[in-house]
Amino acid sequence: MAESADDPSLHWVEPRFRGIIPLDGLKISKSLARSIRSNRFDIRVDHNFSATIGGCASRPGETWINDRITSLFGELFERGNVHTIEIYAGEALVGGIYGLSIGAAFFGESMFHRVTDASKIALMHLSARLIAGGYKLFDTQFLTPHLASLGGIEITRDAYQEQLVNAVMGRADFSTLPLHIHQDGCEIVRLIATAASE
Repeated sequence: MAESADDPSLHWVEPRFRGIIPLDGLKISKSLARSIRSNRFDIRVDHNFSATIGGCASRPGETWINDRITSLFGELFERGNVHTIEIYAGEALVGGIYGLSIGAAFFGESMFHRVTDASKIALMHLSARLIAGGYKLFDTQFLTPHLASLGGIEITRDAYQEQLVNAVMGRADFSTLPLHIHQDGCEIVRLIATAASE
């Protein structure tokens, strides 16, 4: 992380309590489920990394994404290690999320929204993709009230490191659900509900 967009340095953060989203514990409110099922947005995967990280970095006073992070993650995106879920209204990018995939672990880096529910829908589409692909760990770094409302929890550093080792040594496939193809919202809600009931 960087201290700000203008900070040229990077530093590692290892909090005492780590935010994760258990893939079998996601919470979808009735209104959010309706919004996902409506398919009112176009969902694109790995379509425009630059615009997605740019959206995440454009939040006034909140970003820790500097030019160095943008460049490094851009290289990892080209190698297929970083992925995006992008939410479009017509041709306008109105929300999205990006993160790093290693083994069966996915590290959610940042998300943004420009219209109501766009980041929540991005997170749910990403979560369904992780469930379908056999991922074991969805790391959110920190727990925010927004993430907690969707099922995020905090675990201790020791518990996190145990999950991390097992996950990065595992195998998962981000492309189990089709890439670059609109994914039906009803299927997304079904995948999440099925994981929660197992």
